[in-house]
Amino acid sequence: MLGPLRVLDGERDLTPGPAKHRALLAALLLRPARPVAVERLIDEVWDGRPPASAEPVLRVYVSALSKVVEGIRTVPGGYLLDVDPGRVDAHRFEHLVAEARRAGEAGRRAEAAEGLREALTLWRGPALADVESDTLRRAHAVRLEELRLTAVEERVELDLTLGRGARVVGELRALVAAHPLRERAWGQLIAALDQAGRRSEALGAYREARRLLVEELGLEPGEGLRAAHERVLTGASAPRTVPNETPPDIADFTGREHVLEWIRASVPKAGGAPVHLVLHGPAGVGKSAVAVHAATALDLPDGRLYASLGARTPEAVLEDLLRSLGCPEAAIPADLDGRVRLYRSTVGGRRLLVVLDDAAGEAQVRPLLPTGPGCVTLVTSRSPLPGLEAARALELDVLGRDESVAMLAGVAGQHRVHAEPEAAARVAELCGGLPLALRIAGSRLARRPGWTLAHLAGRLEDERGRLDELSAGDLAVRGSLALGYRALSERQRLLLRRLGALSAPDVAPWVASALLGGPAEETLDALAGAGLLQARGLDPAGQERYGWHDLTRLYAAERLAEEEGSPARVLAAVAPEILDRARRARTLLLPAEPGSGLTLARTAEQITAPETTLFRESARWLAAERGFLVATVADARRAGLDEVAWRLAFYLTPFFELGAHREDWRSTVEEGLRAVRRAGHRHGEALLLRSLADLHRVEGRLADAAETLRLALTLAEAGEVARTRYRLGLVHLAQERLSEAQACFVACLAAFSAAGDRRGRADALRALGGLRRERDLLSRSLEAYRELGDPRGEAAVSLDLAGLLLDARRPREARERAEHALGLARRLGDRLPEATALVVLAHVALAEGSPDVAKQSARQALETFREHGDRGGAARATLALAEACLGLDEIDEAFDGLTRAMGEFDALGDGRGRARAEELADEVRRRRGRGV
Repeated sequence: MLGPLRVLDGERDLTPGPAKHRALLAALLLRPARPVAVERLIDEVWDGRPPASAEPVLRVYVSALSKVVEGIRTVPGGYLLDVDPGRVDAHRFEHLVAEARRAGEAGRRAEAAEGLREALTLWRGPALADVESDTLRRAHAVRLEELRLTAVEERVELDLTLGRGARVVGELRALVAAHPLRERAWGQLIAALDQAGRRSEALGAYREARRLLVEELGLEPGEGLRAAHERVLTGASAPRTVPNETPPDIADFTGREHVLEWIRASVPKAGGAPVHLVLHGPAGVGKSAVAVHAATALDLPDGRLYASLGARTPEAVLEDLLRSLGCPEAAIPADLDGRVRLYRSTVGGRRLLVVLDDAAGEAQVRPLLPTGPGCVTLVTSRSPLPGLEAARALELDVLGRDESVAMLAGVAGQHRVHAEPEAAARVAELCGGLPLALRIAGSRLARRPGWTLAHLAGRLEDERGRLDELSAGDLAVRGSLALGYRALSERQRLLLRRLGALSAPDVAPWVASALLGGPAEETLDALAGAGLLQARGLDPAGQERYGWHDLTRLYAAERLAEEEGSPARVLAAVAPEILDRARRARTLLLPAEPGSGLTLARTAEQITAPETTLFRESARWLAAERGFLVATVADARRAGLDEVAWRLAFYLTPFFELGAHREDWRSTVEEGLRAVRRAGHRHGEALLLRSLADLHRVEGRLADAAETLRLALTLAEAGEVARTRYRLGLVHLAQERLSEAQACFVACLAAFSAAGDRRGRADALRALGGLRRERDLLSRSLEAYRELGDPRGEAAVSLDLAGLLLDARRPREARERAEHALGLARRLGDRLPEATALVVLAHVALAEGSPDVAKQSARQALETFREHGDRGGAARATLALAEACLGLDEIDEAFDGLTRAMGEFDALGDGRGRARAEELADEVRRRRGRGV
């Protein structure tokens, strides 16, 4: 009923046609499972003007409705529709709004905002839009419409508190345009603009609101609107996000009461100087567990932030923290100093708890310390970080006897410990109270239900000399892990220590097989059974992945160094397998691309029609191995294997670009450049500079991209000069320097053709065809991609051609091109290109006069973009969906979609998208003005 009345049974539409039938059904649905008197129904169905025969006619209407709508029953004095209120959109809307409000009152603001957003998606137009009963509309539609507006304002208010001001600007502009005298909406627009850093526009919005109120009502703005204006003038902070990011507390956390009391006592009062606490101690002593448990119990008003540091740079961590604090992505500076200044400004007026886990050193931590009065920082590290200014440090010791037994019971099972209390105490004693050793022992018991605690204690007795080391600094970790290591077979020990050459968090069996020189699945399973590895399930490529704790990895690396020597020898042995797999995967992403020294264009005799399953599996394999390959670039560079490091970094570039993995892209290119420069390999440096320029371009850093490409040109070999100039043309195109871009593309096309570089020729033809909007060039590019056996290139240029054909008003041919691209994307398993093709097909359907088909395509695309977190794609799909709704005269749904799209385009800085959305919004307003 939130729009035209609809009755649906699965895919079947059971909506009654006659107007009186719809009015009767609406009257019953508005009171589900409640009796409605005959007199009230007559009044509502005939709008207060019933005929003399109204009652018998009503019975006829009820009888007719009962044939299509189940649950209508006769009760004394009236009728009742026995239906679950949750199946009626109006009642579900009110229920969802009430639930969201309760979540908001409980402080769960993100949940409340999402609940209101879900409730508002139920609306398809004005309430009771096609029910011909003024009596019903006055009694119910007016109230529902007011609740709808209030819910929109409440959801926007929550979005503002969550730091999403930039996202809601477009929505609020549309809201005040539709309801220009609604002061709360104007106040929220002012706050959103201020939060987005658009202060002058916020002040302009207040002036416009005041003018309207004075001209239309003769009234000055109310207190709320004046307060919003005053906050902009004084620079007072807009409502902001309250993060709560600490990981879940550990269920079997035991003891540490004196440490927890030290943390509680160190918390400053509101307005006091910020406090920085360092928990340090040997590996495996439980520093992270204590920090998380303590953080969960502390309730600071502006929330909790959490960051796992490890080897991450302060720049990368600050990017995550700023996003958590509600900073728009476009507002985050690229350099460390800029990010530090923005972070300190953002937290300066807040009272936060910040947990920085696994810190490597003072330089890593210092930029991350909050400066707001009353803030608390909890840092965990193996070092006391003595150089960290104004920090207080506390060393964590091992657990006492009772706490150790309690922890063992939590891991192995209470009933087993209670059945053998003396043996449990002995196991705890032999573990030396180290939490990691206790957890390993408990895990062994849990995985081996046939073992007794006495049996495990007997095994530990044999290692008494090793266990003595558990209470002595770093020897604690070595001793506890040695218990598992010594129990392994020779082959299992060999694999564990060779895995120590790798810093990746997990590996697939093929890596282990390369390390062992033979099958490794059984060995991996045995290590997982011993508690030294963890089986983490299947990855996107269908491979089982095995991970391990960082402390186990460090222990394995020590064993490797003592028993076999440098990790460089292990990495050098496995490098050919890694490089070959990565190179082959790249070849499938970019068939026949020269430049690596190994990836060569195929001759005509070698060209075959490749199975698209190979392309799909290649992308899945790269997605599954992404973390491993990124880590391996750094491992190789640290081990002095410079050729391995820079080549692997180069091979991964197209995958990072395809998946928008920009941080991984940046880190691998930087590692590769360090390696290639140390090796003095000019050609390799040119290739990696070209990759770095591509990254700058997709990030919008066009000046940096151009400068990097110019440097690459001074190093590039003859075959790479044209490919580098081609990318310079792409930068010029993005800078709207069209004549320079065209000159680059024309020159590159000639160079590629002369050199026989068929991929370069295909790329240049596509770029030139897109720039000139020439179908012939794009058609030649399409044929070139087909000759290369590149279905991804073929799909992309097919969509380019579809766009040209649409502009030429040839929708039938455009559909053929777009459907071809869609089929290729689906066979490849490329979900985002598939969604892009669906958006193009939605525009084709609109051009063909089929807005219903367009709506279906746009909705499918929107679901995919949202699933993958692609905000730009989702905004374009939302725009297409709104245009389809407009074509179906679903004005309110179109308006809602345009409102959302404008908000996203604003947040993304997409001026073209915003302009198109505003153009369609003007059309909506014109139609509303005509009463369409």
